[in-house]
Amino acid sequence: MSVWIQNISTMNPGRAHSQAYASEKMQSWIKDERLRRMVRILYQKSGIDQRYTVIKSFDEDSPDDFFPRDAAGQRRELSTAERNEIYRTETRPLAVDLARKALQESPGIRAEDVTHVITVSCTGFYNPGPDYYIIEELGMAPSTQRYNLGFMGCYAAFPGLHMAKQFCEANPEAVVLVMCLELCSIHLQLNERDDSLLANSLFADGAAAAIVSTREPQTGQSCYRLGEFHSTLITSGQADMAWTIGDLGFDIALSSYVPKIIGANIEEAIKPVLASRQFNLADVGTWAVHPGGKAIVDKVVESLDLDQSQVTASRHVLRQYGNMSSATILFVLKEILQRDSGEAHENVCAMAFGPGLTVEMGLLEAQRASQAGSEKAVDDIVLAAAS
Repeated sequence: MSVWIQNISTMNPGRAHSQAYASEKMQSWIKDERLRRMVRILYQKSGIDQRYTVIKSFDEDSPDDFFPRDAAGQRRELSTAERNEIYRTETRPLAVDLARKALQESPGIRAEDVTHVITVSCTGFYNPGPDYYIIEELGMAPSTQRYNLGFMGCYAAFPGLHMAKQFCEANPEAVVLVMCLELCSIHLQLNERDDSLLANSLFADGAAAAIVSTREPQTGQSCYRLGEFHSTLITSGQADMAWTIGDLGFDIALSSYVPKIIGANIEEAIKPVLASRQFNLADVGTWAVHPGGKAIVDKVVESLDLDQSQVTASRHVLRQYGNMSSATILFVLKEILQRDSGEAHENVCAMAFGPGLTVEMGLLEAQRASQAGSEKAVDDIVLAAAS
């Protein structure tokens, strides 16, 4: 029995700002010239063209300025409670709209068919949460099971998909909605720590949803067959990536050594997931690498001796959206599936990284409807000519 990702839908809230604009604003908030130069370099070398944010304004003349000036003329940073209120206000309609879109884009699957809703986020909390409002506003059964994977970080889509696969294997009638909702930009901070400056140059807002079930895909439908998942820890990087709750938003520890640590360990990390299908590196057509930053993708390519064409989707998502934490890998997988030049059937190895340093991986088989249709048409012509 196969378990399928029937569809992946994505959505970006708020508005897009160019990376050049973000760099200029950040430099205007920093007094030290050495740090301003650091910011310019970080943003120029980020591999990002633009990012989305729910923050309404960074303009000090606007009443919606995210860093308003206090009575003393100093910029005030929002408290964690104020930031979480933005999360609560913005994610409720976003979750409902994205769930509706995911169902509309999944042939033959209706709201009443959904048996499980899994929400994934590390950028905010409230309860009743997005899962509740998805069920209520889309008319799903009150008995729909709800699960929330919280505060795991950029790799959390993998536990969500793995959980969905296990639900479907236990109950072949299950239809699971997995949704990653991340508003990273609300944790933007003005401190001059290297970790914060680096994080400020990378993170963005985005949401993605996948419909998972054992139902055979309909004719003309592109999808993924889910394979094996694997998780491992690179404990030498425990202090280099961490995520905690502070008084002025969530505090991140993000060392510039993370790409080197991943590069030094990724070949060993992927061996078990490849061995689960008796694969070697050459059996994988495309690599869905979580683009936590340009240097991370660079190090994976270098360490595994990959062709640049095998990570095109990862680089494109980074360039157009930035790092949207757990939602990012679903954006990458969606782009890979929609690729016009891709083979009808292709093995994809996906991976993402997070606090700990945690590495989550999964094997998927991409089945592209357009390419399958093209191959069938060629076969029909050959058969006709032969007869």
